[in-house]
Amino acid sequence: MTFSILIANYNNGKYFEDCYKSILLQNYENWEAVIVDDASTDNSIEIIKQLIHNDSRFLLFENSNNEGVGFTKAKLIDLANGEICGYLDPDDTLGSNALQASINTFTENKKVVLTYSRLVKCDENLNPISEFKSAMQVPNGDACFFNCPIQIAPFVAFKKSVYEQCEKMNPEFRIAEDQDLYYKMYEKGNVKYIDQADYFYRSHQGGISQNENKQSSYEYWAKVIFSAMKRRNLKTINGKNIPEKFTNSEEIFSLLAYQNSISYRIKKKLKILFQSLFHS
Repeated sequence: MTFSILIANYNNGKYFEDCYKSILLQNYENWEAVIVDDASTDNSIEIIKQLIHNDSRFLLFENSNNEGVGFTKAKLIDLANGEICGYLDPDDTLGSNALQASINTFTENKKVVLTYSRLVKCDENLNPISEFKSAMQVPNGDACFFNCPIQIAPFVAFKKSVYEQCEKMNPEFRIAEDQDLYYKMYEKGNVKYIDQADYFYRSHQGGISQNENKQSSYEYWAKVIFSAMKRRNLKTINGKNIPEKFTNSEEIFSLLAYQNSISYRIKKKLKILFQSLFHS
């Protein structure tokens, strides 16, 4: 089973060596790394070419124009040759067992279409700051699941064959393209949490998530949620009507506010426990 590591690069050449080294240190050896550079204006291409040299496991492509992260991540899946795909940002790194743990899960449970583990937030020099504690197993088969609050987070891997049965990632969702992917895969099968820290997220001023306007990010995420609601043919959620058309993020997130309540969380934990005991 080949694992395709998908890397969308834009002006992160100075960080790529750490990313590259973490790939070489993987315990699982049947992998390829597919890189698409989105018309970087730094020396990314030169740095990447010097590092990967003649290693045929690394496949480098270039967008002729800057297309944005959503377009580039969708293109990466199309270019991937592996049965399993997972995104790694060029300024981040993976733990050495990230691929192996995911492959083991897919091998052991054929119903699983997506795996995820836990990220570690790091400073610019990749010194760990904190782990993302909210990552945990979520209930499967719930039409009202929208990963809000976030529990599915990197490192995420998914079956390409199942993705190809879904609507393709919508580049218009921009930096919420990951949530769009998670929802679509969730609708096709089970998702499985791997209880280990695999993804080392570098926090720096050049990072997309640091620089993008926070309100704009919420608008994109809300649009993804609304799109999923319509795709799932939901008319109401928790007794409240879902609007016919998207207007703003507040209206969408207010529909999901009940999922933060203690009673909902207790019911969710019981459902997860039941599924782990009888549907594993």
